[in-house]
Amino acid sequence: MKKIITFLLLFFVLLIPSTVLAQDYYFSLDQETVHVYWESDGTMDLIYELVFTNQPGAHDIEYVDIGLPNNQYSDSNISADVNGQSLTFISSSDYEGSGTGVAVGLGSNAIPPGGRGVVRVFISGIEDVLFPDTETDAYASAVFIPTYFGSEYVTGGTDITVTYHLPPGVKPDEPRWHSAPKGFSSSPVTGYDNQGRITYTWQNPDGDASTRYKFGASFPLSYVPATTVSKPSFGQQFGEVGIATLCVGGFILFVIFIIVVSVSSSRKRKMKYLPPKIRIEGHGIKRGLTAIEAAILLERPADKIFTMILFSLLQKDAAKVLSQDPMKLEFSDPLPDSLRKYETQFIDAFKKDSSRLRKTSLQDLMIDLIKSVGKKMEGFSRRESVRYYEDIIKRAWKQVEDADTPEVKSEKFNSHMGWTMLDGDFENKTQDVFRTGPVYVPIWWNRYDPTFSSTRTAGPSARTPSPGRSGGGALPNLPGGDFAASMSTGISTFSNNVVGNITDFTSRITQKTNPIPKASSLSRGGWSSGGGSSCACACAGCACACAGGGR
Repeated sequence: MKKIITFLLLFFVLLIPSTVLAQDYYFSLDQETVHVYWESDGTMDLIYELVFTNQPGAHDIEYVDIGLPNNQYSDSNISADVNGQSLTFISSSDYEGSGTGVAVGLGSNAIPPGGRGVVRVFISGIEDVLFPDTETDAYASAVFIPTYFGSEYVTGGTDITVTYHLPPGVKPDEPRWHSAPKGFSSSPVTGYDNQGRITYTWQNPDGDASTRYKFGASFPLSYVPATTVSKPSFGQQFGEVGIATLCVGGFILFVIFIIVVSVSSSRKRKMKYLPPKIRIEGHGIKRGLTAIEAAILLERPADKIFTMILFSLLQKDAAKVLSQDPMKLEFSDPLPDSLRKYETQFIDAFKKDSSRLRKTSLQDLMIDLIKSVGKKMEGFSRRESVRYYEDIIKRAWKQVEDADTPEVKSEKFNSHMGWTMLDGDFENKTQDVFRTGPVYVPIWWNRYDPTFSSTRTAGPSARTPSPGRSGGGALPNLPGGDFAASMSTGISTFSNNVVGNITDFTSRITQKTNPIPKASSLSRGGWSSGGGSSCACACAGCACACAGGGR
């Protein structure tokens, strides 16, 4: 009887959609209304109205990504609201769709499972959106693709309406529309807006929010500055032969480009070791991570993380560098009680004589650390947490830079080293901060630099310790340039000796923590990248102003 019950439970669990179990993003876009204003100065203004219904059991809709034609705009020219409530989080740098766009954060007005929300976004002053018409030089071509979303996150149909507002002054017999996308009537509904401008409106009540629909119109160049329209392509200048040549050459370049991008993307992906679940947004900041755990959240390179662990062990008097090249370490016996799991794993790895076994152990260390941070991040916002720890890094450096004396500066650098090392430009900043003056080396420095003697000083600049510091007599110090150079050289040598090829090393970690999705799933790495802004325009140069989006 128990076996039958177990089987039935398993059967029903398998029937439950994976999106419900994982609480992925899953919503319907009931309506998408877009007003596209082609202005007399050659720019484009956009008004989006998106009506979302979040599905029961899905993740809150916290951000909406709006794909844009290019990056020729300013975030200051964008405003948004949800259900009439103004929104303040508008950031292009936080856009997670492919191509170019802006992320709109709904904040406390996030749309909950089963909830409905109307998101409106206003964007003005987008430049470089007009191109030469392919049929006549006297006209400008205005082509646009509204933002769209990943098919794996959208359910149901969408009532899609796109309205073109042509430049002021254009007469009814002058403009012409381009062929309509599939599902829309062959000719738009024409009319006038409240400014007296000619409008073209396309509508499809049964549209698909994950499809790229391309709309277009052309109007005389005389209604916009000539400088705002891109120059004709070589194909347009040289006629059909030139077009054919350009197309063949363009195809070859396109193939080369795809190969280069694929290799580059593959290499970048190998360095992204965080599992997808950490990237799913929750609520609030996860405080209390150590600097090394924060390094995982910020996806710092593995060799940087191992270097941070080494310095942590040096500061705790648990390790000593016997030789930097080749790298040889000695560990205290007994070890301090305050060591963390990843520190003891690091020590165990370095006790192995075989370099292959050592690398394998270090990879296991990284995998365990990634899983641990992933568990701690459950329910918290990755975006907010990343900003929180990036701010800690900035404040740590500021305390070092604002120190009044070389001794205080050295003490601040020592006490905040775990956080300052998280800076991607740590080596260069260290050189800038300690370019001049002496550096009073920390008491563990002789355990890091085998060539350094604890009695060595830089001469008459040596001082007695300040209250609260251990040791007596003159504090050992180095010229700032020597100290910075020793830090940079030691870190580089350690990384090369321990990790070797960082891409190969990290890819073995990525295979277990962030494996490539199976092709059959059609996954694009998260719902925010469901839309793209790559513009597949005709070879003759229609040069679309296209957009893609995500969340």
